[in-house]
Amino acid sequence: MDFTREKKIKTAVLGATGAVGQVFMWMLQDHPWFETCHITASSSRKGNLYGDEVHWVVPQEIPHSMMNLELNELDIDHMKKEGIEIVFSAMPADLASEWEPKLRDAGFFVFSNASAMRYQEDVPILIPEANLSQLSWIERQGYPSNGFVVTNANCSTTGLVVALAPLRKFGIKEVTVSTYQSVSGAGYPGLSAFDITDNVIPFIGGEEEKMVKELKKILEIDPRIFPFCVRVPVMFGHLESVWIEFETNPSPEDVLHAWDDFVLMDPSLPSSPKHPVTYLPQENFPQSKHAFYGNPKGMVVYTGRIKEERNRIGFMLMVNNVVKGAAGGSIQNAEAFVRRYYDA
Repeated sequence: MDFTREKKIKTAVLGATGAVGQVFMWMLQDHPWFETCHITASSSRKGNLYGDEVHWVVPQEIPHSMMNLELNELDIDHMKKEGIEIVFSAMPADLASEWEPKLRDAGFFVFSNASAMRYQEDVPILIPEANLSQLSWIERQGYPSNGFVVTNANCSTTGLVVALAPLRKFGIKEVTVSTYQSVSGAGYPGLSAFDITDNVIPFIGGEEEKMVKELKKILEIDPRIFPFCVRVPVMFGHLESVWIEFETNPSPEDVLHAWDDFVLMDPSLPSSPKHPVTYLPQENFPQSKHAFYGNPKGMVVYTGRIKEERNRIGFMLMVNNVVKGAAGGSIQNAEAFVRRYYDA
């Protein structure tokens, strides 16, 4: 399918040198719809070139087309003069809570990876595979007369929601989930090597609460949810073990068919995989080391080891926390907005 547009939309990346910001830059290079015109970092780096300032940690080649972009500090008037329309936010939550409402009020279309505004009633936590209809909530924020904020979910929530979305038809009564989350989820520079080397940490602040609130808001269901979230010494990819109790007691074969038949409501989005959930039948899969597999890289949620015990279905899943669970999810959300509102 031809995804090119006659005129690309000017975009900005806020927090471009951090781990998630780097994924934005990698995924936005040569994007068929978006042109990255403006990038920001801390004020101390203002005027320096991206290639000179970024400590590249993404296991993909650094985008050479972005190397000579000049870093800016966040300046709304400057962004207006440059004709920026879409803003991708990789800012930490404290800065996001200050700036994202200002950007919205200034008329920008903000697609955020931060948690600062996720739980406001008129702000969608958008995962196109699960709740594309909630994109219309931007109209509650005043669009098209005003700007808006759309958030993506927490990285561990994202993988779980994508796997559960095609299973809603069976009636989800209870979800028990344990996560094994990579250190890149803590951002860069993140955890000290003294803390995580040869160790697992059975607590990630706020993570379990986020999974409960976000899953219910996104899927618009109210099951019992029992999460444990653990940090493990892996660079990329969150692994999750899941047990679900359903109202209709589907078989493992029913679940596999639901995943196999699952396609995105709008398959024309450039960053969307043809099959959002891919089941791997080998008994030792999925694995975090395959986080950047799939097409597009890192956007597929992999499942495996499905089993049935006492009327519950169990399985493992793996999500790329910095791609589908972060920057890639935000880019996909922006594509969904463009397809629905620009191309209407």
